[in-house]
Amino acid sequence: MGRCETCGNDYDMSFEIHAQGKVHTFDSFECAITRMAPVCEHCGCRIVGHGVQAGTRWFCCAHCAREEGAKSIVDRVEAMA
Repeated sequence: MGRCETCGNDYDMSFEIHAQGKVHTFDSFECAITRMAPVCEHCGCRIVGHGVQAGTRWFCCAHCAREEGAKSIVDRVEAMA
């Protein structure tokens, strides 16, 4: 059994995530996301997916990046005919 580092639950089905030279133990994806996912610098939501980077800043989507001044980030590029 492993103790979740977010909520402290000692759970027989806990799992480990190995990241950046460290080992983290969680009892659920929710706890893993709460502890490890970056936060959008505009709206504050957790970035669960690729997100977008503008310089050294991270955002959940192109809209939030543009709201913070990023000019070249777009959600889609028109398909070539």
